[in-house]
This record gives sequence, C-alpha cells and structure tokens, in this order.
Amino acid sequence: MHTVGLTWQHSGELATVLAVGGAVAAVSANRAVRAVGAFARETAVIAVLYGLWQLAGALSVTGTDGALRRARWIEHVESYLPLPSERSTQRAFLGHRLVMEAANLYYAAMHMTVMLTFLVWLFVRHRAQYRPVRQVMAWTTLGCLLVQLLPVAPPRMVGLVDTGLLYNESVYSNGLPIDQLSAMPSVHVAWAVIVGYYAWRISPSRWRYLGPAHAVLTILVVVVTGNHWWLDGIVAVVILTGCAWGVFGVRAAWHAAVAGSDVSRFRVGARLRFGPAYELHALAREGEQDVPRLGGDTGEPQSEREVRRDLEIRELEREGTDERQAFQPYG
Repeated sequence: MHTVGLTWQHSGELATVLAVGGAVAAVSANRAVRAVGAFARETAVIAVLYGLWQLAGALSVTGTDGALRRARWIEHVESYLPLPSERSTQRAFLGHRLVMEAANLYYAAMHMTVMLTFLVWLFVRHRAQYRPVRQVMAWTTLGCLLVQLLPVAPPRMVGLVDTGLLYNESVYSNGLPIDQLSAMPSVHVAWAVIVGYYAWRISPSRWRYLGPAHAVLTILVVVVTGNHWWLDGIVAVVILTGCAWGVFGVRAAWHAAVAGSDVSRFRVGARLRFGPAYELHALAREGEQDVPRLGGDTGEPQSEREVRRDLEIRELEREGTDERQAFQPYG
C-alpha cells in the first residue's frame, strides 16, 4: 500500500531531476553542496523504487482474474501451518475503537515515513553502512515487485473486516492511484524488518530497540487491519534474507579478493626488499620452521602490518649502523 500521491510517471520525472541535480552538485568545490548532491542522488533511488512499485501495481491490476482465488488458496495453506488465524487475531482487537483507529493510522502513515527517516539517519550518522543497507532495501523491493505482478487480494476482500472503511480511515478512498491487489508479498513487512534489524545492529544507542519494536508492530498492524496475510510477511522476509545474503556475500567476497591482492603485493615487495628475513618469517608462519618471531614477542601472532613495521625498523637500524661505520675514523 502506498501513502504518497505520485504516479509512476511523476516518480520517474522526480528521480530524473534529483539525479541530474545531484550529478551537477557532485563536481562543486563546496563541500556542503556536494553533500546535498549526494543526498539528492540517494533520494532519486528511492523515487525510482517508488515509481517501479506504482508501475508494478498498475500492471498487476490489468490481470485481476484469480486474485481472490489466490487469496483463498493462501488462507487454505495457512490452515496447515502453525500460524494464528487472521480472523481470530482481528476479532481480538475489533472491539477497541481507539486501538483500531491507531492501527489504521500507523498502517497509512508510518510505512514510508519510518523508512525515509531511517535512511536519512543512516546516511548522516553511519555513512559506511548506508550503501550496503540501501542496496538490500532496493533489491528486496524489486524482488517483491516482481512477485506482486501476480495479483493477490488482501484478507479484507475475502471475509475480514476492512477496518479502514469501518472507521472512515481508508487510504483507498482518497483518490490516490493505489493498487489494492498486491498483497503478496508485503513490502510493509519487508521495509519494517529492514529498519528493525539494521537499526538494532548498527546503532550503539539504547534507542536502537525502537527498530525491532517498529517491525513487530507493523507485522501485527497489517494483519489486524485486514491488509495482509501472515504468509505475505513471511515471503517478504524470505526475499529480504536472500537479498541481504547476496549483497553482503558479494561485498565480503570482493573485500576478501581486494585484501588478498593487497597482501600478495605486500609479500612480493617484502621479498624484494627484505629477502631472507621475510622468507624466514613466512616459513615460521607456515609451521615449517620453529624460529623466533620478528617482533621478539611470543604472544599473539602478528598482523601483516606489524610484520612490515618490524622489517622496516630492522632495515633502518641496519642502514643506520652502516652509515655510522662508514663515518668512523680509521684506527
């Protein structure tokens, strides 16, 4: 469900303007302007994802035959799983008007708001983690969009109460171009879990628990309001998990390859510069000879940086000794 009244065409236009503006700002000599440009480019990515979301909804609406049948099939499959019934879960809250009105408001307002706030916080406070998390979010959203091309009706269309209509809070009655048949999988749940998990992992603050709380609350809200099945959220989390493994797995492999290349270049240079001393150390590390450590330390193994430092100190000491001997008067 979308809460911003932009068509996919308008989203594309907005993304183009932001991307061009960000590219122009990137070449500025002013640091503040470059920072604004970077933020504009990242906002353009979000606009593109939103536009694709709208486009996927429009395409899925063109083939609504079977959406209700698929929804009933999901409900039937869930009856064999150890999951609580959406109907019984909703009935537990329907008698509490204030709770239901708050749930409707949370569903409509917090989905996009919390994700944008999270991305801004990550971009400003934890820039090193921003790019991989944004990649996970982008790939997860695209994965969900591909599945949503197959229309599936939400529970409120097959027997559950539409709490938005019940309390005159439905976002589907305000004229926004919103697709109502893209229930599977739930992007609401996917984004909430992204915020919850990475806020908890990245932030050192005690307030990081607000992230997981938002994820749990969102999962409950989308079911209580009749907008998603439990399986909608489960499939979304599966897609998210696969995308996260893919993004961080590729990054880890790339960093390992780069680190291995750096170590190889260091070893070649060390052999050329330090000769037998480095060979002795290499053999000791491989367990082929039992020799004293280059740092004179019998504790923890040394890193490559420490080895390089010790070798350079020894080389400088040797060069200094040679220079002193060269300037000593003959006896």
